[in-house]
Amino acid sequence: MSSTAATAPKVGFVSLGCPKALTDSEQILTQLRAEGYETAKSYDGADLVIVNTCGFIDGAVQESLDAIGEALNENGKVIVTGCLGSKKDASGDEIVRKVHPKVLAVTGPHALGEVMDAVHIHLPKPHEPFLDLLPPQGVKLTPTHYAYLKISEGCNHRCSFCIIPSMRGDLVSRPVADVMLEAENLFKAGVKELLVISQDTSAYGVDIKFRTGFWNGKPMRTHMTDLARALGELAQHYDAWVRLHYVYPYPHVDEVIPLMDGGHVLPYLDVPMQHAHPDVLKRMKRPASGEKNIERIRAWRDICPDITIRSTFIAGFPGETEAEFSYLLDFLREAKIDRLGCFAYSPVGGAAANALDHPVPDEVREERRARVMQLQEEISRKRLQAKVGKTMRVLIDAVDRNGATARSVADAPEIDGVVYVKLPFEPGRELEVGRFVDVTITAADAHDLWARVD
Repeated sequence: MSSTAATAPKVGFVSLGCPKALTDSEQILTQLRAEGYETAKSYDGADLVIVNTCGFIDGAVQESLDAIGEALNENGKVIVTGCLGSKKDASGDEIVRKVHPKVLAVTGPHALGEVMDAVHIHLPKPHEPFLDLLPPQGVKLTPTHYAYLKISEGCNHRCSFCIIPSMRGDLVSRPVADVMLEAENLFKAGVKELLVISQDTSAYGVDIKFRTGFWNGKPMRTHMTDLARALGELAQHYDAWVRLHYVYPYPHVDEVIPLMDGGHVLPYLDVPMQHAHPDVLKRMKRPASGEKNIERIRAWRDICPDITIRSTFIAGFPGETEAEFSYLLDFLREAKIDRLGCFAYSPVGGAAANALDHPVPDEVREERRARVMQLQEEISRKRLQAKVGKTMRVLIDAVDRNGATARSVADAPEIDGVVYVKLPFEPGRELEVGRFVDVTITAADAHDLWARVD
């Protein structure tokens, strides 16, 4: 081993927030590795620490500030990046520097160049060509058998409860060739599930008017449908899955559904609807109405009966009446959404919704959230019970002496349910992480499934 390897600078890393922030972290870690920096496993083993923050809701802001404070106390040399880095208080002061003035540098989200500039200033490293190497797929923070693929940055919507555009800017789509190359490298590295993410996946290419790029010498539009088709074909070659997240229910999404019927693009759509009543959606400045969403869900299920629909909703949005909330409950009873998350409305600093009249009291917001989740538990229990006795393919996430934890096509990692598989003891039938296996569903509750290997 060279002397340089023994003294390579070490960087600690704390990654907070959503999968989009996670991919920012992966890009930074990839660049650090490419330049020969090592990753420290603890604060005291690091020459400096990078904290990638979240600043979307108050709870996330506090978690990020606490993480920065801990890194400063334990290490002392901290670079801050991410959404909180671009957030200011009512006085126009940067929140991070106001609370933690001793940080070395502060950048906003998707700021790879700025972060590396700060690292070079505070932790320079001489070039070592024998060390400055990394795998084609880059450094990943997820398990080796699944990975997130971010296809764009920013968002063109101006939802009144959201401040993401002010932190991440307007939509900027990645070149389609870059997206496809990253996907191919991930599949080659053994990834069995690719989770496509962005702020608005269905708007991919809108900012560049669906410009035609090239992949493998063939023309390809920068468009959600073309991308899904190409990713599906690539996934089929590697016997892998492609899962679509953060899809707004635009009409052209209908074109993607046939690709899911028996293909490697999973019959799964993560569609953040947020509410169903037209007046609430109008106050939210959302680009769809509840009636259209019901019609679209029916059409999707007609094309692909096995499709799983995940969504998120907000209860207690400013001005929400009991009648508007009851309308939401009726919508959920009719839509029978498979996977659902509901949040009690939380004011976010800088969001336009803060100025709306008739805020809903905290206790009412929480009570309405609980009613949504109680209804969803009944819906989910019935839909999962209908799967008992069926055979399905699952992807193994973990194995222990009691069996395996897996996910079906209906289950995204960390946010949906799981399938508990009884471990077979027959020779040659051992289960391994990252492998697909066919199972028969034997039991279900409101969230998870239990299965045996056939």
